[in-house]
Amino acid sequence: MSIWFKPYKLADLTVRVGMAHHLGIEFTEVGPDFLRGRMPVEDKTHQPDGILHGGASVALAETLGSYAAMLVVDPSKYRVLGQEINANHLRGVASGFVIGTARPVHLGRRSHVWEIRIVDERDKLVCISRLTMAVIETNASS
Repeated sequence: MSIWFKPYKLADLTVRVGMAHHLGIEFTEVGPDFLRGRMPVEDKTHQPDGILHGGASVALAETLGSYAAMLVVDPSKYRVLGQEINANHLRGVASGFVIGTARPVHLGRRSHVWEIRIVDERDKLVCISRLTMAVIETNASS
């Protein structure tokens, strides 16, 4: 059974502006209970030592978790806003792509908690992140 508000296709999800666009983040799969995407590991996502910057990993995690949270709620009634994110960086990556998968830990009426696992192209865990999203009624003041 799907967790999404309606059936979404990959073509419905594109990143055209903002940090995610700048970093080259793209969505690659929408499963029944997950959203997957990837980001290139290259100069614009490197730290000075030539490996993936932790902030870029967090940007990938927040992009996937935020978009996933948006896909769960009725957009005519609710919006979702990030409240907290943490990340443990476990392995360095110098090139290629990293692939992130966001899955819900908790889908409540007022908050969501998402786990985002980021792996390298060999499926080795690079970063694990947890994102808390507030679910706000669209007619409520922010």
